[in-house]
Amino acid sequence: MKRKIITAVFLLVGGSVGVTAMPYFWELVGIQTNAFNNVFVNFGLGALIFYLLSFLLMKFILDVMQKIENYFSTLSVSYMLFGSIGTIVGLVLAWLIGLPLTALRIPVINDILPSILSLILAYLGFRVGTTRIEEFRKLFAAKPKKQEDGQMLDRKADDTFRKYKILDTSVIIDGRIYDIAKTGFLEGVIVIPNFVLRELQYIADSSDSLKRVRGRRGLDILNKLQKEEDIIVESYEGEFEEIPEVDSKLIRLAKLIDGIVITNDYNLNKVCEFQNVPVLNINALANAVKPVVIPGEYMVVTVIKVGTERNQGVAYLDDGTMIVVEDGQHYMNETIEVVVTSALQTAAGRMIFAKPVHSQKGIKE
Repeated sequence: MKRKIITAVFLLVGGSVGVTAMPYFWELVGIQTNAFNNVFVNFGLGALIFYLLSFLLMKFILDVMQKIENYFSTLSVSYMLFGSIGTIVGLVLAWLIGLPLTALRIPVINDILPSILSLILAYLGFRVGTTRIEEFRKLFAAKPKKQEDGQMLDRKADDTFRKYKILDTSVIIDGRIYDIAKTGFLEGVIVIPNFVLRELQYIADSSDSLKRVRGRRGLDILNKLQKEEDIIVESYEGEFEEIPEVDSKLIRLAKLIDGIVITNDYNLNKVCEFQNVPVLNINALANAVKPVVIPGEYMVVTVIKVGTERNQGVAYLDDGTMIVVEDGQHYMNETIEVVVTSALQTAAGRMIFAKPVHSQKGIKE
């Protein structure tokens, strides 16, 4: 669509230039016949020249437009609004000041000074509008009622400060992000970059049945997030064509919009920490909210497989926590009561060590 619009603009500009400039060219080469020197031929030749020129400049123009879009996507609505209002006020002041200057009939003052005034006052208006946003808000906002317990402190950070939560592919496929967002613990705007959406679609179209199911599940999670009225979901249209890896694009985007990356990818988590990019790890959250167990606590578990050490058995809690049962190999596929002996926190999660209760009783007896 952008290419068509740019081509149409080149055709119109080229046709206008042709109508204006081609008569001088025909006169220069000595051709005065109406067969060549007429509006339609001049318009067509100018449009044709600029159409060919558009092919040479298309990539450069698209790159410039993309950079402009990426820049404006990082700006808040209030920043652009107050900046535009300040610019308009500056231009109006420049016009009012320029009116008496034009009456002087001095060539330099009439032609150059109004333009210089317009540039200077437009810039000053933009700077005043964008650097005094909080003051303008207080000026037009309704005065809050006095609170008995004291006044709330105004937030000094920019509107976009840590507001955006950027989801990566792994955390979307995982699916727990929907439940977390639905509870209201995840504030701000959830951002889904287009390059993450494309990777998700690529996984959903994979020939591997397992990947295909995971990709489609991720798309379903996005649709559920989109339909929730209390959850704000936005897409990021920008691209970082010079960066091939999706993880690197996520880090660049987080720096660009001052956002937080949400993931359950251990390696991405470490890279974000190294580059000072805020990151929230779903696995770390899941480990933090697991119920605390202490030595001596009793629980009922089902031993489902053999452990790595001799006579060990392995069981699992409902949340996936592994329980290593000493002498549990003798109780395969049986539900028994165990007593906790110790717990170990690892990068992969929590591991609980326990012994069957009746063996403890036997020792005491």
